[in-house]
Amino acid sequence: MVDAAVPSLDALTTLITGRRLTVLAGAGCSTESGIPDYGGLDANRRRSLVQYRAFVSDPSIRQRYWARSTMGWSKVAGARPNPAHDALAALEREGVVSGVITQNVDGLHHRAGSRRVVELHGSLARVRCLSCGAIEARASLQERMLGLNPAFVNEQVPFAPDGDAEVADERIRTFRVPECVRCGGMLKPDVVFFGENVPKPRVQDAWSVYEDGEVLLVVGSSLAVFSGFRFVERAARDGRIVVILNVGPTRGDEHAALKIEERVGEVLPALTRVLLDGRASRRPATTS
Repeated sequence: MVDAAVPSLDALTTLITGRRLTVLAGAGCSTESGIPDYGGLDANRRRSLVQYRAFVSDPSIRQRYWARSTMGWSKVAGARPNPAHDALAALEREGVVSGVITQNVDGLHHRAGSRRVVELHGSLARVRCLSCGAIEARASLQERMLGLNPAFVNEQVPFAPDGDAEVADERIRTFRVPECVRCGGMLKPDVVFFGENVPKPRVQDAWSVYEDGEVLLVVGSSLAVFSGFRFVERAARDGRIVVILNVGPTRGDEHAALKIEERVGEVLPALTRVLLDGRASRRPATTS
C-alpha cells in the first residue's frame, strides 16, 4: 500500500523498483537533525564562508574560524541521525542502495549505520596538520581549545551548516589558536573549503559508488556546487535515471525523470516501508 502522506511515492516506487540506487546527499538531508542548510543563510553569511587560500595565508582568518568553530562544535557533535538517514541505511542493508555519496561533513550517515559512504567534502570529526599530516580527533581538539580559551563556553548562538557559530568580533580577537601537538604546525579541519579541490582518490571512490547503481537519487541538494552536480551531468550523458528529492529548485532539474518537492524525512522512510514490505510479500512462505 502506498503511503497516503506522500503523494509522489507511487511514481517513485514504480520508477525505481528492481533497480539499485546510488544516493547523492546534500545539506537538506540533515536539516531535520537540526543542522541548517546553506539556503537558509543570508547573503552576508554566505559571503563570509571560509576560502581555502585565505585560511592558510591569514592568521586572523584562522583565528576567526577556530573561535567560531569552538562555539559551534557541540551542535555538530550532538546531532543525531533523522529518519532520512535511518531509511538510507536500511535500504543499503537490504541491497537497494549501493552506497551514499554525501556532500555533508556532519558524519550522520555513518552514525545511522550506512557502511559505504563517500564524504566528498570530508568530515568535521577530524582535524589535519598541514605541515606533518597528523590527524587529530575534533573532540580532542575541542578540549585543547577550551583549555586555551576558558572564557569560550557553550552558549545558545546562531549556528551554520559548516559547524561554526556567531561570535562577537571583540571575543574573536582574544582567541588563542591551537597548534599541532606533534610538530606545532597549522591545523585545518579535514574538510574541503571553498576554493579547494576534492582529493582525487575520494572522487574516484565516489565514481565507484556511482557505477554500482542504476538510478541516481539526489536527496536534499540544490546541486549548486559542481562537486555534486558532476554526477547528475554524468548520469544524463549515460542515460541513467535521475530522481531528485529536494524542496526548491535545483541545478539538475532538467535532467530529472522525477522531481519530488517533499520532506526527505517523510519520503525516504515511506519509500523504505513500501520497498521492504514488497520484498517480504514476494518471499516464499516457509513450512515447518
